[in-house]
Amino acid sequence: MFGSDGWLSQLIPDRSIFTVVLWLNYVVAAGFAVSEVLRSRTSQGSIGWLLSLLLLPFPTTLLYLIFGLKLFDDYAALQTHSGRELRRTRAGKVSILDQPTSAEWPVLTNVSQLPFLAGNDAELLIDGQATFKSIFEGISRAKSSVLVQFYIIHDDELGWEFADRLIERAQAGVAVYLLYDDVGCFWLSPRYKRRLRDAGVKVAGFNQRHRILRFLGPTRLNYRNHRKILVIDGKEAWTGGLNVGNEYMGLSPVFGRWRDTHVRVAGPAALAAALTFREDWQWATGEVLEPDVPSPIAAAGEQPVLVMPTGPADMLEDCAIAFSEVIARAERRLWIVSPYFVPDVDMQTSLYAAAMRGVDVRVLVPRKPDHRLVWLASIAHANRMIKHGVKIYRYTRGFLHEKVILVDDKIAGVGTVNFDNRSFRINFEITLWFTHEKMIRAVNEMLEQDFSGSVLLTTQERAKQSPAMRFLSEAARLLSPVL
Repeated sequence: MFGSDGWLSQLIPDRSIFTVVLWLNYVVAAGFAVSEVLRSRTSQGSIGWLLSLLLLPFPTTLLYLIFGLKLFDDYAALQTHSGRELRRTRAGKVSILDQPTSAEWPVLTNVSQLPFLAGNDAELLIDGQATFKSIFEGISRAKSSVLVQFYIIHDDELGWEFADRLIERAQAGVAVYLLYDDVGCFWLSPRYKRRLRDAGVKVAGFNQRHRILRFLGPTRLNYRNHRKILVIDGKEAWTGGLNVGNEYMGLSPVFGRWRDTHVRVAGPAALAAALTFREDWQWATGEVLEPDVPSPIAAAGEQPVLVMPTGPADMLEDCAIAFSEVIARAERRLWIVSPYFVPDVDMQTSLYAAAMRGVDVRVLVPRKPDHRLVWLASIAHANRMIKHGVKIYRYTRGFLHEKVILVDDKIAGVGTVNFDNRSFRINFEITLWFTHEKMIRAVNEMLEQDFSGSVLLTTQERAKQSPAMRFLSEAARLLSPVL
């Protein structure tokens, strides 16, 4: 091992303490190396970690704690204990299982460990005004429970109105649970959370029981809960791209209009969304929430819906498998909208193959950046895509943040998944899949409007990029696995 002595000796001048810490770091590095070999999913990433642990064990051990160590066996066990494997059987017994649609999409149902559920009503919510109007009205209807989680909550006007709505229900005797992500809500003030708790809202951070550097539960700061879920009384659920903050209402002076999409579903699919929340809540707090199941489970419409939660606790790369499947089944069109377009090699290959078989492959991305490093990497990927027949569009009517996929007239997905490695493999995410013609038509009309407010990236425009821009974007592309 090389390089550690200089680093540590400057931090720890006492020779005896330095020696103990040095050897302890060697032992930890060796343990992490064994863990990486046993738990590896990709040889490229593992080789990088192993070389770093060998050549520069300090500070690589600290970096590995945050970015490399992935111990989610307890979360996977939690999913098993929650009875996911029995959900399909139970759904069939209460006649909410849509067997034909589940059979048509076996990969998605296996990935989700949940079937397509029949009897739902679904509504697209375009942008912040429509979304939060629907959410606030839904909260006001709650009679027994409100389950809500967001990646980001801001302590601003929208954030306070959101809190007021939750507090009003809690004080009316409704059980209200709020789960937030520790990274996304890093700047959320203690005052905000204390006000909710004092009013009877149960509030928890996702990593609440898994503090940094705890031996049995090391930091999961790299593994974020990116889900946005709200479930009312087990009857209605909301999910999509919007977080809670003024910018999501289009009030940011930097971004202006914030183009985003949420979806509301009413019916049995809300129970599947509630299951996802309950698993996350149990992981975060250790508390087991009893399901709020309407009796009887009434149909709210005629649409089948599949709720697909994915994350780093999955035994396989479930999110990537699901998106690869729907891309592979595209015959006529494949439209993808993502604010962060940083596909890995497998996804690039899937898109190239679709374009080569004559599919209208379009990817809509924002023209203006919010995370500049990701934006640079997406430029490099876009430059490569247009060489192989994939059309890249840049949205010009504000900042684009929606996460939507549409395949032919077969299936549409709306949720929290960005088209990048972080969403496919690192973050906890959720996607709702729709196959009914009503929802397919609504998504199609929405995306046609979005494409009409965009410009196509051409080879001529690409040729105008400066050498500096090309270098920076290609350099950013090298960081794609962790962006």
